[in-house]
Amino acid sequence: MKISKNIRLQLQLQKIIFTLLLLSVVGLLAWTSQKYSFQYDWTAGQRNTLSQGSINLLRAMEAPVTVNVYLQDDPTMKMAVSEILNRYKQVKDDFNFKLINPDIDIELAELDQVTRYGQTVIKYKNRSEIVNSLSEGVISSALQRLSHSGERTLLFLEGHGERQPAGTANADFAKFTAQLADKGINARAHNLLQAALPDDSDVLVIASPTSPVLAGELEHIKQHIIGGGNLLWMMDPGADNDSLNGLSELARLLNINFLDGIVVDNNTNLRKTLRIQHPAMIPVLDYHPHAITQNISYNTIFPISRGITVEANSQWQSSIIAQSLVQSWSETKDLVDGIVFNSSEGDVSGPLPIVLALERPLPRDAAAFNDAAQKATQRIIITGDSDFLANNYIGVGANLTLGLNIIDWLSGDDDLIATKIKNAADTKLQLNDTQILIIGLGFLVVLPASLLIIGLFIWFSRRRR
Repeated sequence: MKISKNIRLQLQLQKIIFTLLLLSVVGLLAWTSQKYSFQYDWTAGQRNTLSQGSINLLRAMEAPVTVNVYLQDDPTMKMAVSEILNRYKQVKDDFNFKLINPDIDIELAELDQVTRYGQTVIKYKNRSEIVNSLSEGVISSALQRLSHSGERTLLFLEGHGERQPAGTANADFAKFTAQLADKGINARAHNLLQAALPDDSDVLVIASPTSPVLAGELEHIKQHIIGGGNLLWMMDPGADNDSLNGLSELARLLNINFLDGIVVDNNTNLRKTLRIQHPAMIPVLDYHPHAITQNISYNTIFPISRGITVEANSQWQSSIIAQSLVQSWSETKDLVDGIVFNSSEGDVSGPLPIVLALERPLPRDAAAFNDAAQKATQRIIITGDSDFLANNYIGVGANLTLGLNIIDWLSGDDDLIATKIKNAADTKLQLNDTQILIIGLGFLVVLPASLLIIGLFIWFSRRRR
């Protein structure tokens, strides 16, 4: 076919137009990529996006947030920092951040009291905090602390053999209170023989006293409850139910009863699956609907616990937070003699409440002294075990999350419950010895031998031709 000059000219014109259109599309795509940002997180645990707890926290903060990050002129570091902070910017429009070189902007660095590279100043409502690293956990914890107008305080009753909030022994709570400090909650011990309960205490914690509480101390505790104060009461098995180490009147005031004995579960298959060796280690697999349990999807473990019941016609609205399984019961005999359910000896069949929430409208006298916007109800948590928050068990299952959620709920921070950071589900590969041996033989023996055999087969096939 003979191509005329007109056809050749048309073809050249088509090539020019196509090239111009292609360059225009590429240019528009380049401009769009600079103007707009699109991000999709395909990781198994969505590790590159903010957790729902952080998102809820940002949405609850009504004022702008300003973040000043002090870095040297390192493009790689600036890109990494911007990537982290942009996740917050995408959720909260008035979350603003600046990357500042302290060697250049010396005056601002001095104003923010920055002393070294890598420090970050987070500002909210005329309050500020300096952090030394950047991650979702660090940033969200700082924002949570700044979102409170004042310091939240937990008072741990002491003087009767209770668990110590700063103690490092296995039975104490140092690890738990360190996590509370990251959330802006100050935990300290308080002796009622030395001073009455201060008015600024958010929650009183009674961590299983082992010796009797004196009548005068009990009166202070009762006045705290009558006045609308919040309470976390943990009571391990062992105390006589008639006295509860001097706290029996408190139980009557709250319309609750602690069951005799220790809750046991003799489900050997479940214990084997969870690697629990003792029947008194009670796993909780399912949770009743409540603000405290809304984000808990993993089991908790309660070592050596007792059951709790609520009396009928109670003035409190009660909710079961955690309870033992159906196969459990409250064993009243010594566990060394073996465990066999026997109702005639006082054993009570499960499921048995282990963690109980009580709530009621603030008493009229108390309401006059409380900001209704911050504290509309009086809240109390009763647990039949204190070991689940102890240093020895705080890292087991969802024990830490449950403990933090309890304190947030008692403090009235329902919207900020458990700012839980995502963990990637695909960061570890665990192989047993057999699997390692199979993989090693496969790559070192089977695969090379297969390639050698295939090569020899091809070589012989070609020689026959």
